[in-house]
Amino acid sequence: MAGPRTVRAPHGGDLTCKGWAQEAALRLLMNNLDPDVAERPDDLVVYGGNGRAARSWRDFDAIVATLRRLAGDETLLVQSGRPVAVFRTHEWAPRVLISNAMIVPEWATLEEFRRLEDAGLTMFGQMTAGSWAYIGSQGILQSTFETFAAVASKRFGGTLSGTLTVTAGLGGMGGAQPLAITMNGGAALCVEVDQAKITRRMRLGYLDTQADDLDHALSLVLAARDERRALSVGLRANAAEVLAEIVARDVPVDIATDQTSAHDPLLYAVPGMSPEEAADLRAHDKKTYVLRARASMADHVKALCALLDRGTEVFEYGNGLRVEADLGGYKRALDYPGFIVAYIRPLFCEAKGHCRWIALSGDPADIAVIDAAMLDEFADNPSVTRWLRLAAKHVRVQGLPARTCMLGYGERARAGRVINDLVRDGKVSAPVALGREHLDAGSVASPYRETEAMIDGSDAIADWPVLNALLNASSGATWVGVQHGGGTGIGRSVHTGMVVVADGTPLAALRVDRVMTNDPGSGVVRHADAGYERAVEFAAEQGIWMPSLNAAPPRNGHATREGTPWTPRP
Repeated sequence: MAGPRTVRAPHGGDLTCKGWAQEAALRLLMNNLDPDVAERPDDLVVYGGNGRAARSWRDFDAIVATLRRLAGDETLLVQSGRPVAVFRTHEWAPRVLISNAMIVPEWATLEEFRRLEDAGLTMFGQMTAGSWAYIGSQGILQSTFETFAAVASKRFGGTLSGTLTVTAGLGGMGGAQPLAITMNGGAALCVEVDQAKITRRMRLGYLDTQADDLDHALSLVLAARDERRALSVGLRANAAEVLAEIVARDVPVDIATDQTSAHDPLLYAVPGMSPEEAADLRAHDKKTYVLRARASMADHVKALCALLDRGTEVFEYGNGLRVEADLGGYKRALDYPGFIVAYIRPLFCEAKGHCRWIALSGDPADIAVIDAAMLDEFADNPSVTRWLRLAAKHVRVQGLPARTCMLGYGERARAGRVINDLVRDGKVSAPVALGREHLDAGSVASPYRETEAMIDGSDAIADWPVLNALLNASSGATWVGVQHGGGTGIGRSVHTGMVVVADGTPLAALRVDRVMTNDPGSGVVRHADAGYERAVEFAAEQGIWMPSLNAAPPRNGHATREGTPWTPRP
């Protein structure tokens, strides 16, 4: 079947598959395409302009049918959005293994990817879309919130109150920006070319209001800034043009960033072109469109650098804008840092990242129960408790209810045990899917974002995400995805995602514990191996055995479930 349709995940505690592992995969795949979650569900596009959940509707239907028949000792292989085979494995093995857009390095160019995609041989999975774990702005909001909190701590005394942030992009990822800024107390001007995205963000409570034009927008945000009042304002316009005008007017901007879709120049909106003109040029002369888009991105980044020169805090949020501007001829494009380098890497040394749990029941009450349990479990962690209280107040449900929480090595396993026990004891109404952002300490090689400027020069080494995927598969993850190109674009990243299902059973307890320990543990190892002192210290504190650093297991043993010392098996 092809064409428009409405897809929503089943809710409740009744199975439509042969087990909760398969049911979780089915529900999260469908949730990716929920009209409250996906950007263009009719086209199978989840977010990021071209990140798909499946290669075609025929493939989507085949995946759904296969998951409903899949046994608890079988594994489905999915090649770039197409279900290609089922093999007999065992109950600890993943029920699904996914690989998206993996192209041999010499051919891993955007042009070659497009040729293969046009031939129906591959698809772009973005990041969480292609591994069936996207949860709308519920997922990226905390990451965005924590980034702006780090900006506030670095430059503005711990709050964005009394500051103005100018940014762009209100799509699946950028749509979290306005709420993240106002949750930190700031005023935000958010530029977006697509009226539908502005309308959607207002409907979902992520954006406060929309301005009529730039003059109106500036009057609103500057008044809010002067009154130290939180406010987010959307403006339908082109970011490159607006930023140039802001520079020309000498508007006092405290923070500037961007989350437009820039990883693929064909997705970038060129100033002065109507949507119809742009669509025609994309269809008939991709090369010319790319050249014009990169020239516009060069102007876009030139304006950001002008703000940087005036003392504005400027950073890239990992959408590939700087490298595309560099290709467009602007030689200062890398003068400002990516957000990982600027704010997040110290957290990665302790594998702190965005753990998430998704209520497969579809009942927001289950998330409330888990929130309460997490507030008890992490009562001594003020950053966790602060976020959970804020999230309960501000985060609206999109599709299946979910929560993210920044947790590190050891903490994620604790959270997983709490959740599995809640399922076991019937305190939540159905099993819960546990996962994380692809943007994590050990799951990605991306020299323009997560692994930018590693101290040992290992930015482009992609062994780490591959090892992470293999480790998760070996540890009992319910499904694992390995993907190419997400975030910063084809040829610029390799990353992995995983999900493990807490269904309350003793086997799930073991699988959850292994995965939620080993997955972040690979991030500690990745940064310790690179020479980050805090990661080396943290690995030793946690008893992680790294033969490259220690010839023998640590005296206290390898940290495992319930603190049991690691002992070699014969």
